[in-house]
Amino acid sequence: MQENRERAVTSNVKETVELSGLKKTVLALQHLIAMFGATVLVPILTGLNPAVALFSAGIGTLIFHLCTKGKVPVFLGSSFAFIPAILTVKTLYGGDLRYAQGGLFVAGIIYVIVSFLVKRIGMRRISKYLAPQVVGPMIIVIGMSMIPTAIGMAGQNFLIAGITLAIALMVNFRARGFVKQLGILIAVLIGYLLSYRYGLVDIEPIISASLFAIPDFTLPKFDLGAIAVIAPVIIAVFMEHLGDITTNSQVVGEDFIKDPGINRTLLGDGLATIVASLIGGPANTTYGENTGVLALTKNYDPSILRLAAVFAMLLAFISKVGAVLASIPNAVMGGISLMLFSMIALIGVKTIKNQKVQFNWKNIIIMGTIIVVGIGSGILESEFGISIGIPISQNVKITGLSLAAILGITLNVILNKE
Repeated sequence: MQENRERAVTSNVKETVELSGLKKTVLALQHLIAMFGATVLVPILTGLNPAVALFSAGIGTLIFHLCTKGKVPVFLGSSFAFIPAILTVKTLYGGDLRYAQGGLFVAGIIYVIVSFLVKRIGMRRISKYLAPQVVGPMIIVIGMSMIPTAIGMAGQNFLIAGITLAIALMVNFRARGFVKQLGILIAVLIGYLLSYRYGLVDIEPIISASLFAIPDFTLPKFDLGAIAVIAPVIIAVFMEHLGDITTNSQVVGEDFIKDPGINRTLLGDGLATIVASLIGGPANTTYGENTGVLALTKNYDPSILRLAAVFAMLLAFISKVGAVLASIPNAVMGGISLMLFSMIALIGVKTIKNQKVQFNWKNIIIMGTIIVVGIGSGILESEFGISIGIPISQNVKITGLSLAAILGITLNVILNKE
């Protein structure tokens, strides 16, 4: 009898462990889907290899978690900030993207140097400039500036996008327990099946894709001209990094700027970008899409992000699975992205509210400037071709969120001297 009881207990423990592992796997797949579209879009736009981008995103995420002591639930994917510079180098060097890789390598080195400088100066001094009346609007801009991209994706079929969005919201507000955390996965699956039913899914690439394939890894080439075009972009993405880590901190409820420290998160981004440049991938950056998943699921376990990173690396070698994910219609991902990006913007509003920011004329000017410049400069450039920014080289300007952050921090220092 005693032996039977021991067997029963052992069986129950094993079942619990397996269930826990199954939950983590499903949640990791959800993060994989959230990051997939943007991660492969950057190489598609620039000419880099999508499979290499997936692999570099996965290994970059693991490097980031190693640098940050496994504390920060972040996924690193392809950075959009470098697209104009990469395309410029591609044109200047006859389509040879290996020179762009060389520029990205140097950019990663600069990122690492900046991380050491931050450690030496101390985050306490830096934190004085990251007041809630600056950080809150920055988070709002991060979310709002990505919404037009989501609308553009949804615009390919608003009906499918609307149904996908409605299902995700319904699961989020009505479901309970573990099912509630699967809102994105359930919505994408139903949206995909509905799209297939109406002939919106092209299955030919899935059929023709080989089961396994080694990604086309390439080594970088170095030229001073290419480095001069790409390296200065680091000045712009530094402020984006601060905004992303701050957003992640607000979502999770932990101050990652202090622990493990912004110097470690910068180091993780820098080393991830260096590794990506050495194998032919785009620069890596923290992804707002996955932060949106964290906000939706309320599950902040960093190990789930690391599992998603392993899946991304494996996916780079499995052409069939990659083809299936690539076949998800933009309308489906647009519907999901609308929810994720809106949630990020709402986190910025909550930051202002929870930190009890006073709405005096000084703070209103600061917050208004960040939001108007951050969102308005993007609208002017996309709709009217007017580029407003601070030139840092012949081909690169500080615009959008980076420009808004610089102006906001400067105004806060001037207006709120005390």
